Amino acid sequence: MDPLWTRPSDRICELIRVVTEGMLASSDEIIDELQLASQQGTRYPAIVDDPEFVQADRQMGKTYLFHWLSSNLQDPGLRVPPCVDSGVRQYARDAVRRGMDMNDLGSWRGAQHTMWDRWVDGCFAATSDLTELRALIKVSERSVSTFIDDSILELNAYVDQERTELVRGVNAQRQATVQLLLEGAPIGRTLAETQLGYSLAGSHLAAIIWLDSNDDDATRLDAAAEVVLRLCDAPRRLTLNASTATLWLWLPAGVAPQVQRCEAALAELPGVHVAFGRPARDLDGFRRSHLDAASAQRVLARVGSARRVVRYEDVALVAVLTTDMAQADQFVADTLGDLATADRVLRETVLTYVRERFNGSSTAERMFTHRNTIERRLTRADQLLPQPLADDAASVVAALSLVALRDSP
Repeated sequence: MDPLWTRPSDRICELIRVVTEGMLASSDEIIDELQLASQQGTRYPAIVDDPEFVQADRQMGKTYLFHWLSSNLQDPGLRVPPCVDSGVRQYARDAVRRGMDMNDLGSWRGAQHTMWDRWVDGCFAATSDLTELRALIKVSERSVSTFIDDSILELNAYVDQERTELVRGVNAQRQATVQLLLEGAPIGRTLAETQLGYSLAGSHLAAIIWLDSNDDDATRLDAAAEVVLRLCDAPRRLTLNASTATLWLWLPAGVAPQVQRCEAALAELPGVHVAFGRPARDLDGFRRSHLDAASAQRVLARVGSARRVVRYEDVALVAVLTTDMAQADQFVADTLGDLATADRVLRETVLTYVRERFNGSSTAERMFTHRNTIERRLTRADQLLPQPLADDAASVVAALSLVALRDSP
């Protein structure tokens, strides 16, 4: 038997019953004090502001108090089992659905201290013998504190289970609704918006956020989603757990953030990657933007790129090219020749030159170098290409885009 929970002496048991009966006689007044202390200690204003929560909180305090007192009338000084009450659990379920938990230690401890003050007063009123008083308070303090700790653990376990089931239920419903939208199945806008908690009107920007294959720290997924939300200056987001390592995200935004800015913002979240679709409008846009993001994600996988952020609009051509990787590799070899394995700066110069509409001065300014240097690089590139750049610039750009994506650090 646990020596902490051996039955106290008959005299201490008698004193415990005396104090308990006194507490029960003043229970209404004590419950008022418990509720006031609990609400002063809570970190949730909703408990104080919502009349239903106020009443439920009062009932919870009453239930726990009577449970502990009743146990001590029956088995004075022994360990009191946690209280399992349907009303308390309903209160806990309501709290979970309001985004709260029951591990609000300020509330628990506030009520505990108030109850303990009352109990100590009762102990001093029950006996003036210091030896008895010392034993009575030691036994009682152990019983009260253990009961509170056990109750917190028991209720938290129940709350965790409720939260898991709630998340699973909401996510399953969202999964089904999103799948219907992505498949183009007929589903009413109002019903879909209700099930998703997200408006389907206006512009949508979809993103897919995922972790490296050997990474299991899923907490960074939601942190990355918050980063994307902030970068897009969006008021809200729809998030779907596609897997333990992948989030699907939709934002009411009309522009995808710049890649470099996004990479900088994600620097503190290693192992996280983001693929953006193109912004599009309404129900069809919700679908198309996600499919774009998925296509951009597949491009990185196909070419083995380690790039952390990709936008579909930047890899659309590569997406088409890489449908068949063997043909894509052959296309690169035929189009670029020795330029495919040339210095990265040389390849970047050719890409920038074409994107700057064959303007050497603009290219030099963009690359922070002298125009003569740009011209020398372009001359060298023409020597490495199977045919001059001017003869087939579009194919060269497509091939260089694929090489650049594959070589991303």
